[in-house]
Amino acid sequence: MGSVMSLTCSKKKSTTQDEDFSNESFKILKTCSSNDQESYNRLIPNLPDELSIQILARLPRICYSNVRLVSRRWRSALSTSELFTLRKELGRTEEWLYVLTKGQEDNLSWYALDPVSTTWQRLPPMPVIVHEEEPTTGNKLAEILRSFLGRKEVSEPEQMHFCGCAVGSVNGCLYVLGGLSKSKTVSSVWRFDPVLNSWSEVSSMLANRAYSKTGVLDKKLYVVGGVESRRGSLCPLQTAEVYDPDTDVWSEVPSMPFSKAQVSADEFLADMLKPIATGVACYNGRLCVTQSLYSCPFFFDAGGRVYDPETNLWGDMPSGMGEGWPARQAGTKLSVVVGCELYGFDPSSSSVDNGKIKVYDQKEDTWKVVIGEVPVYDAKDSESSYLLAGFHGKLHFITRDSNCNVTVLRADVAEITGSSSSSLSSSKPVLGACSLKEKGNVDNKSNESVIWKVIASKELGAAELVSCQVIDI
Repeated sequence: MGSVMSLTCSKKKSTTQDEDFSNESFKILKTCSSNDQESYNRLIPNLPDELSIQILARLPRICYSNVRLVSRRWRSALSTSELFTLRKELGRTEEWLYVLTKGQEDNLSWYALDPVSTTWQRLPPMPVIVHEEEPTTGNKLAEILRSFLGRKEVSEPEQMHFCGCAVGSVNGCLYVLGGLSKSKTVSSVWRFDPVLNSWSEVSSMLANRAYSKTGVLDKKLYVVGGVESRRGSLCPLQTAEVYDPDTDVWSEVPSMPFSKAQVSADEFLADMLKPIATGVACYNGRLCVTQSLYSCPFFFDAGGRVYDPETNLWGDMPSGMGEGWPARQAGTKLSVVVGCELYGFDPSSSSVDNGKIKVYDQKEDTWKVVIGEVPVYDAKDSESSYLLAGFHGKLHFITRDSNCNVTVLRADVAEITGSSSSSLSSSKPVLGACSLKEKGNVDNKSNESVIWKVIASKELGAAELVSCQVIDI
Protein backbone atom coordinates (compact mmCIF):
# COMPACT_ATOMS: atom_id res chain seq x y z
CA MET A 1 0.00 0.00 0.00
CA GLY A 2 2.76 2.42 0.93
CA SER A 3 4.77 1.48 -2.15
CA VAL A 4 1.80 2.16 -4.38
CA MET A 5 1.28 5.58 -2.83
CA SER A 6 5.00 6.27 -3.21
CA LEU A 7 4.87 5.33 -6.90
CA THR A 8 1.85 7.53 -7.46
CA CYS A 9 3.57 10.50 -5.84
CA SER A 10 6.67 9.84 -7.92
CA LYS A 11 4.63 9.92 -11.15
CA LYS A 12 2.94 13.18 -10.15
CA LYS A 13 6.34 14.75 -9.39
CA SER A 14 7.77 13.55 -12.70
CA THR A 15 4.77 14.89 -14.62
CA THR A 16 5.13 18.31 -12.99
CA GLN A 17 8.82 18.47 -13.92
CA ASP A 18 8.06 17.50 -17.51
CA GLU A 19 5.44 20.21 -17.76
CA ASP A 20 7.85 22.81 -16.40
CA PHE A 21 10.55 21.70 -18.88
CA SER A 22 8.09 21.74 -21.73
CA ASN A 23 6.88 25.24 -20.87
CA GLU A 24 10.45 26.49 -20.64
CA SER A 25 11.32 24.93 -23.99
CA PHE A 26 8.27 26.55 -25.55
CA LYS A 27 9.30 29.95 -24.21
CA ILE A 28 12.82 29.54 -25.62
CA LEU A 29 11.46 28.34 -28.96
CA LYS A 30 9.00 31.24 -29.07
CA THR A 31 11.77 33.72 -28.28
CA CYS A 32 14.02 32.24 -30.99
CA SER A 33 11.22 32.27 -33.53
CA SER A 34 10.45 35.88 -32.67
CA ASN A 35 14.12 36.85 -33.05
CA ASP A 36 14.36 34.97 -36.34
CA GLN A 37 11.25 36.68 -37.64
CA GLU A 38 12.54 40.07 -36.56
CA SER A 39 15.89 39.35 -38.21
CA TYR A 40 14.12 38.16 -41.34
CA ASN A 41 12.13 41.39 -41.58
CA ARG A 42 15.28 43.50 -41.53
CA LEU A 43 16.92 44.78 -44.72
CA ILE A 44 20.15 42.98 -43.83
CA PRO A 45 19.89 40.11 -41.27
CA ASN A 46 21.38 40.84 -37.85
CA LEU A 47 21.85 44.54 -38.69
CA PRO A 48 19.59 47.42 -37.65
CA ASP A 49 17.74 48.95 -40.59
CA GLU A 50 19.30 52.32 -39.78
CA LEU A 51 22.73 50.85 -40.49
CA SER A 52 21.50 49.04 -43.59
CA ILE A 53 20.17 52.32 -45.03
CA GLN A 54 23.57 53.90 -44.40
CA ILE A 55 25.16 51.11 -46.44
CA LEU A 56 22.67 51.40 -49.30
CA ALA A 57 23.11 55.18 -49.43
CA ARG A 58 26.83 54.72 -50.05
CA LEU A 59 26.39 52.40 -53.03
CA PRO A 60 26.87 53.85 -56.53
CA ARG A 61 23.55 54.63 -58.19
CA ILE A 62 24.35 52.30 -61.08
CA CYS A 63 24.07 49.37 -58.63
CA TYR A 64 20.50 50.22 -57.66
CA SER A 65 18.93 48.54 -60.69
CA ASN A 66 20.29 45.18 -59.48
CA VAL A 67 19.81 45.89 -55.77
CA ARG A 68 16.08 46.39 -56.39
CA LEU A 69 15.86 42.73 -57.41
CA VAL A 70 17.06 41.39 -54.05
CA SER A 71 13.70 41.63 -52.29
CA ARG A 72 10.57 43.70 -51.96
CA ARG A 73 11.96 45.38 -48.87
CA TRP A 74 15.11 46.43 -50.70
CA ARG A 75 13.08 47.70 -53.64
CA SER A 76 10.90 49.66 -51.24
CA ALA A 77 13.92 51.10 -49.42
CA LEU A 78 15.43 52.31 -52.71
CA SER A 79 12.18 54.06 -53.60
CA THR A 80 12.10 56.39 -50.61
CA SER A 81 13.11 60.03 -50.66
CA GLU A 82 14.78 59.52 -47.27
CA LEU A 83 17.50 57.41 -48.88
CA PHE A 84 18.35 60.07 -51.44
CA THR A 85 18.19 62.80 -48.81
CA LEU A 86 20.79 60.83 -46.89
CA ARG A 87 22.92 60.52 -50.02
CA LYS A 88 22.89 64.30 -50.29
CA GLU A 89 23.86 64.70 -46.62
CA LEU A 90 26.73 62.24 -47.11
CA GLY A 91 27.92 64.02 -50.23
CA ARG A 92 27.25 60.92 -52.34
CA THR A 93 25.06 62.51 -55.03
CA GLU A 94 25.90 61.71 -58.65
CA GLU A 95 25.38 63.69 -61.83
CA TRP A 96 23.92 61.66 -64.66
CA LEU A 97 23.30 62.70 -68.25
CA TYR A 98 19.82 62.03 -69.66
CA VAL A 99 19.55 62.03 -73.45
CA LEU A 100 16.26 62.18 -75.36
CA THR A 101 16.23 60.54 -78.78
CA LYS A 102 13.66 60.17 -81.55
CA GLY A 103 13.43 56.88 -83.38
CA GLN A 104 11.19 55.38 -85.99
CA GLU A 105 7.63 56.67 -86.24
CA ASP A 106 8.80 59.67 -84.15
CA ASN A 107 8.77 57.65 -80.93
CA LEU A 108 10.78 59.31 -78.16
CA SER A 109 13.10 57.38 -75.85
CA TRP A 110 15.20 58.46 -72.88
CA TYR A 111 18.64 57.06 -72.03
CA ALA A 112 20.60 57.74 -68.84
CA LEU A 113 24.40 57.77 -68.75
CA ASP A 114 26.46 57.27 -65.61
CA PRO A 115 29.67 59.13 -66.58
CA VAL A 116 31.74 57.35 -63.91
CA SER A 117 31.03 53.77 -64.98
CA THR A 118 30.20 54.88 -68.56
CA THR A 119 27.11 52.68 -68.35
CA TRP A 120 23.87 53.47 -70.18
CA GLN A 121 20.39 52.66 -68.93
CA ARG A 122 17.13 52.99 -70.83
CA LEU A 123 14.30 54.70 -68.98
CA PRO A 124 10.76 53.32 -68.93
CA PRO A 125 8.87 54.50 -72.03
CA MET A 126 6.89 57.71 -71.82
CA PRO A 127 3.10 57.25 -71.82
CA VAL A 128 1.40 57.65 -75.18
CA ILE A 129 -1.44 60.16 -74.99
CA VAL A 130 -3.78 60.64 -77.91
CA HIS A 131 -5.94 63.75 -78.01
CA GLU A 132 -9.08 64.25 -80.07
CA GLU A 133 -8.52 65.92 -83.44
CA GLU A 134 -10.78 68.25 -85.37
CA PRO A 135 -10.83 66.86 -88.91
CA THR A 136 -11.38 70.25 -90.56
CA THR A 137 -8.22 71.85 -89.20
CA GLY A 138 -6.06 68.83 -88.47
CA ASN A 139 -4.98 68.22 -92.05
CA LYS A 140 -4.02 71.85 -92.58
CA LEU A 141 -2.03 71.98 -89.37
CA ALA A 142 -0.34 68.67 -90.17
CA GLU A 143 0.88 70.19 -93.44
CA ILE A 144 2.21 73.24 -91.60
CA LEU A 145 3.94 70.98 -89.09
CA ARG A 146 5.57 68.93 -91.84
CA SER A 147 6.74 72.16 -93.49
CA PHE A 148 8.08 73.44 -90.15
CA LEU A 149 10.10 70.22 -89.70
CA GLY A 150 11.21 70.18 -93.33
CA ARG A 151 9.48 66.89 -94.09
CA LYS A 152 7.81 65.95 -97.34
CA GLU A 153 5.25 63.45 -96.11
CA VAL A 154 3.93 61.91 -92.91
CA SER A 155 1.42 59.21 -93.65
CA GLU A 156 0.16 58.98 -90.07
CA PRO A 157 0.59 62.29 -88.19
CA GLU A 158 -1.29 60.87 -85.22
CA GLN A 159 1.82 58.80 -84.42
CA MET A 160 3.83 61.95 -83.63
CA HIS A 161 3.28 61.73 -79.88
CA PHE A 162 5.06 64.48 -77.93
CA CYS A 163 6.39 66.05 -81.12
CA GLY A 164 7.62 69.56 -80.30
CA CYS A 165 7.65 68.93 -76.55
CA ALA A 166 9.93 70.90 -74.26
CA VAL A 167 12.08 69.20 -71.62
CA GLY A 168 13.49 70.39 -68.32
CA SER A 169 14.75 69.14 -64.98
CA VAL A 170 14.29 70.43 -61.45
CA ASN A 171 14.50 68.89 -57.97
CA GLY A 172 16.00 65.69 -59.32
CA CYS A 173 13.20 64.93 -61.81
CA LEU A 174 12.77 65.12 -65.58
CA TYR A 175 9.85 67.00 -67.10
CA VAL A 176 8.31 66.68 -70.57
CA LEU A 177 6.04 69.61 -71.33
CA GLY A 178 3.40 70.20 -73.98
CA GLY A 179 4.05 69.49 -77.62
CA LEU A 180 1.87 68.47 -80.53
CA SER A 181 -0.43 65.48 -80.47
CA LYS A 182 -2.51 64.81 -83.57
CA SER A 183 -1.49 68.25 -84.86
CA LYS A 184 -2.86 70.04 -81.79
CA THR A 185 -0.79 71.81 -79.16
CA VAL A 186 -1.29 70.42 -75.66
CA SER A 187 -0.59 71.58 -72.11
CA SER A 188 0.05 68.23 -70.42
CA VAL A 189 3.17 67.76 -68.29
CA TRP A 190 4.81 64.45 -67.44
CA ARG A 191 7.45 63.89 -64.79
CA PHE A 192 10.01 61.12 -64.50
CA ASP A 193 11.20 60.42 -60.96
CA PRO A 194 14.52 58.50 -60.91
CA VAL A 195 13.82 57.46 -57.31
CA LEU A 196 10.60 55.68 -58.29
CA ASN A 197 11.87 54.91 -61.82
CA SER A 198 8.45 55.79 -63.25
CA TRP A 199 6.48 58.47 -65.11
CA SER A 200 3.52 60.35 -63.66
CA GLU A 201 1.36 63.20 -64.85
CA VAL A 202 1.46 66.47 -62.92
CA SER A 203 -0.51 69.69 -63.20
CA SER A 204 -0.90 70.90 -66.77
CA MET A 205 0.51 74.20 -67.95
CA LEU A 206 -1.73 77.23 -68.08
CA ALA A 207 -1.45 77.36 -71.89
CA ASN A 208 -1.20 74.87 -74.72
CA ARG A 209 2.21 75.21 -76.29
CA ALA A 210 4.80 73.40 -78.43
CA TYR A 211 8.46 74.16 -79.14
CA SER A 212 8.69 76.22 -75.95
CA LYS A 213 11.90 76.88 -74.02
CA THR A 214 12.63 76.00 -70.38
CA GLY A 215 14.97 77.14 -67.64
CA VAL A 216 15.40 76.72 -63.89
CA LEU A 217 15.79 79.53 -61.35
CA ASP A 218 15.50 79.16 -57.57
CA LYS A 219 14.40 75.50 -57.92
CA LYS A 220 11.44 76.48 -60.09
CA LEU A 221 10.84 75.53 -63.73
CA TYR A 222 10.14 78.36 -66.18
CA VAL A 223 8.49 77.83 -69.58
CA VAL A 224 8.67 80.60 -72.17
CA GLY A 225 7.25 81.17 -75.63
CA GLY A 226 6.66 78.44 -78.16
CA VAL A 227 3.71 78.20 -80.52
CA GLU A 228 0.06 77.27 -80.22
CA SER A 229 -2.45 76.02 -82.77
CA ARG A 230 -5.04 78.60 -83.82
CA ARG A 231 -7.50 78.02 -86.65
CA GLY A 232 -5.26 75.70 -88.57
CA SER A 233 -1.98 77.57 -88.10
CA LEU A 234 0.85 77.78 -85.57
CA CYS A 235 1.10 81.16 -83.86
CA PRO A 236 4.05 82.37 -81.73
CA LEU A 237 3.46 82.82 -77.98
CA GLN A 238 4.78 85.61 -75.79
CA THR A 239 3.38 84.14 -72.59
CA ALA A 240 5.50 82.59 -69.85
CA GLU A 241 4.76 80.61 -66.70
CA VAL A 242 6.58 79.05 -63.78
CA TYR A 243 6.12 75.69 -62.03
CA ASP A 244 6.77 75.03 -58.34
CA PRO A 245 7.49 71.28 -57.94
CA ASP A 246 6.91 71.45 -54.18
CA THR A 247 3.30 72.58 -54.57
CA ASP A 248 2.58 71.24 -58.08
CA VAL A 249 1.22 74.68 -59.04
CA TRP A 250 1.74 76.78 -62.18
CA SER A 251 1.79 80.56 -61.94
CA GLU A 252 1.75 83.26 -64.58
CA VAL A 253 4.85 85.24 -65.43
CA PRO A 254 4.61 88.59 -67.26
CA SER A 255 4.47 88.04 -71.02
CA MET A 256 7.79 88.36 -72.78
CA PRO A 257 8.01 91.41 -75.06
CA PHE A 258 9.38 90.63 -78.47
CA SER A 259 12.58 92.37 -79.45
CA LYS A 260 12.42 95.73 -81.25
CA ALA A 261 14.44 94.10 -84.02
CA GLN A 262 11.23 92.60 -85.33
CA VAL A 263 10.06 96.01 -86.59
CA SER A 264 10.56 96.22 -90.35
CA ALA A 265 9.98 99.10 -92.75
CA ASP A 266 8.74 96.62 -95.30
CA GLU A 267 5.13 95.77 -94.42
CA PHE A 268 5.27 92.60 -96.51
CA LEU A 269 8.32 91.31 -94.61
CA ALA A 270 6.83 92.41 -91.31
CA ASP A 271 3.77 90.29 -92.05
CA MET A 272 5.78 87.30 -93.27
CA LEU A 273 8.39 87.20 -90.49
CA LYS A 274 7.07 85.96 -87.15
CA PRO A 275 8.96 86.48 -83.86
CA ILE A 276 9.70 83.38 -81.77
CA ALA A 277 11.81 82.45 -78.74
CA THR A 278 14.70 80.28 -79.94
CA GLY A 279 16.85 79.71 -76.87
CA VAL A 280 17.07 80.01 -73.09
CA ALA A 281 19.98 80.14 -70.66
CA CYS A 282 19.88 80.67 -66.89
CA TYR A 283 22.82 83.02 -66.44
CA ASN A 284 23.70 85.12 -63.38
CA GLY A 285 20.36 84.33 -61.73
CA ARG A 286 18.33 85.55 -64.70
CA LEU A 287 16.46 83.98 -67.58
CA CYS A 288 18.09 84.97 -70.87
CA VAL A 289 15.75 84.32 -73.81
CA THR A 290 17.01 84.73 -77.37
CA GLN A 291 14.57 85.58 -80.14
CA SER A 292 14.45 85.18 -83.89
CA LEU A 293 12.22 86.16 -86.79
CA TYR A 294 11.17 83.25 -88.93
CA SER A 295 9.31 82.46 -92.07
CA CYS A 296 9.83 78.74 -92.44
CA PRO A 297 12.43 77.60 -93.29
CA PHE A 298 14.29 80.91 -92.78
CA PHE A 299 15.38 82.34 -89.42
CA PHE A 300 16.89 85.74 -88.62
CA ASP A 301 18.46 86.73 -85.29
CA ALA A 302 16.50 89.38 -83.40
CA GLY A 303 18.29 89.89 -80.07
CA GLY A 304 16.45 88.81 -76.95
CA ARG A 305 15.06 89.60 -73.51
CA VAL A 306 16.18 88.98 -69.92
CA TYR A 307 13.80 88.11 -67.07
CA ASP A 308 14.71 88.99 -63.47
CA PRO A 309 12.73 86.89 -60.94
CA GLU A 310 13.45 89.37 -58.13
CA THR A 311 11.73 92.26 -59.90
CA ASN A 312 9.39 90.05 -61.95
CA LEU A 313 10.21 92.19 -65.00
CA TRP A 314 11.60 91.68 -68.48
CA GLY A 315 14.51 93.81 -69.68
CA ASP A 316 16.52 94.21 -72.87
CA MET A 317 19.25 91.70 -73.54
CA PRO A 318 22.68 93.32 -74.00
CA SER A 319 23.12 93.89 -77.73
CA GLY A 320 26.39 91.99 -78.00
CA MET A 321 24.94 89.02 -76.14
CA GLY A 322 21.85 88.75 -78.32
CA GLU A 323 23.34 89.56 -81.71
CA GLY A 324 26.39 87.35 -81.27
CA TRP A 325 24.65 84.37 -79.64
CA PRO A 326 25.79 81.30 -81.63
CA ALA A 327 22.94 79.79 -83.64
CA ARG A 328 22.07 76.15 -84.10
CA GLN A 329 20.34 74.55 -87.06
CA ALA A 330 16.62 75.31 -87.46
CA GLY A 331 17.25 78.74 -85.96
CA THR A 332 17.47 77.63 -82.33
CA LYS A 333 20.33 78.58 -80.03
CA LEU A 334 22.43 75.90 -78.33
CA SER A 335 24.13 76.95 -75.08
CA VAL A 336 25.01 75.77 -71.58
CA VAL A 337 26.33 77.32 -68.38
CA VAL A 338 29.38 75.61 -66.86
CA GLY A 339 31.15 77.05 -63.85
CA CYS A 340 29.27 80.37 -64.13
CA GLU A 341 30.45 80.74 -67.75
CA LEU A 342 27.98 80.81 -70.66
CA TYR A 343 29.10 78.69 -73.63
CA GLY A 344 27.52 78.37 -77.05
CA PHE A 345 28.12 76.15 -80.04
CA ASP A 346 28.45 77.87 -83.41
CA PRO A 347 28.20 75.46 -86.37
CA SER A 348 30.53 76.18 -89.23
CA SER A 349 28.98 77.97 -92.19
CA SER A 350 31.52 76.51 -94.63
CA SER A 351 31.87 72.94 -93.40
CA VAL A 352 29.57 70.49 -91.65
CA ASP A 353 32.47 68.59 -90.13
CA ASN A 354 33.32 71.07 -87.41
CA GLY A 355 32.14 74.09 -85.50
CA LYS A 356 33.31 76.44 -82.75
CA ILE A 357 32.69 76.81 -79.04
CA LYS A 358 32.28 80.41 -77.88
CA VAL A 359 32.11 81.91 -74.40
CA TYR A 360 30.29 85.11 -73.49
CA ASP A 361 32.42 87.90 -72.05
CA GLN A 362 30.06 89.91 -69.86
CA LYS A 363 32.44 92.83 -69.36
CA GLU A 364 33.01 93.37 -73.06
CA ASP A 365 29.52 92.21 -74.09
CA THR A 366 30.88 89.94 -76.78
CA TRP A 367 31.30 86.26 -77.65
CA LYS A 368 34.82 84.90 -77.94
CA VAL A 369 36.01 81.67 -79.56
CA VAL A 370 37.59 79.32 -77.03
CA ILE A 371 37.62 76.14 -79.12
CA GLY A 372 38.42 76.60 -82.78
CA GLU A 373 37.21 73.24 -84.03
CA VAL A 374 34.68 70.75 -82.70
CA PRO A 375 34.32 67.30 -84.29
CA VAL A 376 30.81 66.95 -85.73
CA TYR A 377 29.51 64.16 -87.90
CA ASP A 378 27.55 65.26 -90.96
CA ALA A 379 23.97 64.08 -90.39
CA LYS A 380 21.97 65.74 -93.15
CA ASP A 381 18.72 64.00 -92.24
CA SER A 382 18.98 64.80 -88.56
CA GLU A 383 17.02 67.67 -87.02
CA SER A 384 19.48 67.94 -84.14
CA SER A 385 22.83 66.25 -84.71
CA TYR A 386 24.55 67.63 -81.62
CA LEU A 387 23.89 68.86 -78.06
CA LEU A 388 25.76 70.65 -75.27
CA ALA A 389 25.78 69.67 -71.59
CA GLY A 390 27.66 70.62 -68.46
CA PHE A 391 28.38 68.17 -65.63
CA HIS A 392 31.26 67.33 -63.33
CA GLY A 393 32.30 70.95 -63.83
CA LYS A 394 33.21 70.36 -67.47
CA LEU A 395 31.81 71.10 -70.90
CA HIS A 396 30.46 68.12 -72.86
CA PHE A 397 29.51 67.77 -76.50
CA ILE A 398 27.05 65.09 -77.62
CA THR A 399 26.91 64.05 -81.26
CA ARG A 400 26.68 61.00 -83.50
CA ASP A 401 29.55 59.35 -85.33
CA SER A 402 29.53 57.84 -88.81
CA ASN A 403 28.19 54.57 -87.39
CA CYS A 404 25.21 56.40 -85.82
CA ASN A 405 26.63 55.87 -82.35
CA VAL A 406 25.71 58.57 -79.84
CA THR A 407 29.07 59.84 -78.61
CA VAL A 408 29.72 61.99 -75.54
CA LEU A 409 32.93 64.03 -75.66
CA ARG A 410 34.44 65.98 -72.80
CA ALA A 411 36.54 69.14 -72.77
CA ASP A 412 38.14 70.41 -69.59
CA VAL A 413 36.81 73.93 -69.00
CA ALA A 414 39.99 74.95 -67.17
CA GLU A 415 42.04 73.96 -70.21
CA ILE A 416 39.66 75.80 -72.51
CA THR A 417 39.90 79.08 -70.63
CA GLY A 418 43.65 78.68 -70.21
CA SER A 419 44.08 78.48 -74.01
CA SER A 420 47.81 77.82 -73.67
CA SER A 421 49.32 75.06 -75.79
CA SER A 422 51.25 73.70 -72.82
CA SER A 423 48.15 73.09 -70.75
CA LEU A 424 46.40 71.48 -73.69
CA SER A 425 49.29 69.22 -74.57
CA SER A 426 49.48 67.97 -70.97
CA SER A 427 45.98 66.49 -71.30
CA LYS A 428 45.36 63.02 -72.70
CA PRO A 429 43.36 63.71 -75.86
CA VAL A 430 41.37 61.18 -77.81
CA LEU A 431 39.77 63.38 -80.46
CA GLY A 432 40.81 66.72 -81.78
CA ALA A 433 40.51 68.93 -84.81
CA CYS A 434 38.89 66.29 -86.96
CA SER A 435 35.59 64.80 -87.95
CA LEU A 436 34.32 61.77 -86.11
CA LYS A 437 34.68 60.00 -89.42
CA GLU A 438 38.44 60.18 -88.85
CA LYS A 439 38.31 58.83 -85.33
CA GLY A 440 40.70 56.02 -86.11
CA ASN A 441 43.26 58.33 -87.69
CA VAL A 442 43.65 61.38 -85.44
CA ASP A 443 46.21 63.91 -86.57
CA ASN A 444 48.03 65.44 -83.59
CA LYS A 445 49.83 68.12 -85.57
CA SER A 446 47.87 70.78 -83.71
CA ASN A 447 48.03 70.15 -79.98
CA GLU A 448 46.07 73.34 -79.43
CA SER A 449 43.01 71.80 -81.07
CA VAL A 450 43.25 68.29 -79.64
CA ILE A 451 41.33 68.74 -76.39
CA TRP A 452 38.41 66.32 -76.71
CA LYS A 453 38.04 62.97 -75.02
CA VAL A 454 35.33 60.38 -75.69
CA ILE A 455 33.87 59.31 -72.35
CA ALA A 456 30.98 57.16 -73.59
CA SER A 457 29.31 55.90 -76.74
CA LYS A 458 26.15 53.96 -77.51
CA GLU A 459 24.71 52.42 -80.66
CA LEU A 460 21.16 53.69 -81.22
CA GLY A 461 20.67 52.95 -84.88
CA ALA A 462 18.94 55.74 -86.79
CA ALA A 463 17.69 57.51 -83.68
CA GLU A 464 18.11 61.30 -83.70
CA LEU A 465 19.22 63.47 -80.81
CA VAL A 466 16.47 65.71 -79.44
CA SER A 467 17.59 67.14 -76.12
CA CYS A 468 19.51 66.38 -72.93
CA GLN A 469 19.35 67.17 -69.23
CA VAL A 470 21.63 66.64 -66.23
CA ILE A 471 20.25 65.44 -62.89
CA ASP A 472 22.21 65.33 -59.64
CA ILE A 473 20.76 62.95 -57.01
